Amino acid sequence: MSAELAVVYAALILEDDNVEITADKLQTLVSAAGIEVEPIWFSLYAKALAGQDLKALLLNVGAPGAASAGAAGAAAGGAAAADAPAEEEKAEEKEESDDDMGFGLFD
Repeated sequence: MSAELAVVYAALILEDDNVEITADKLQTLVSAAGIEVEPIWFSLYAKALAGQDLKALLLNVGAPGAASAGAAGAAAGGAAAADAPAEEEKAEEKEESDDDMGFGLFD
């Protein structure tokens, strides 16, 4: 088992028991399992997971990131909706200018 995987499993065990994830607790669990891990991994994972809700992260693994951005954009109101058509028109104009070059994909 890799060192990183052992620390992740230890973090999941702590989260499942609703125990705060600290470097000392991670090290205790991994040592009890008899796995040798460099001490730096414990502090790295403890800092990375501080304040994170692992259960929410695991439940939203397959959720697309665009959905949350879309919800935030919808909450912004009509101002964002008014800007979107202007950006679309600019993109369309750029596509039309490519046709004016006198060549196409199948020429």
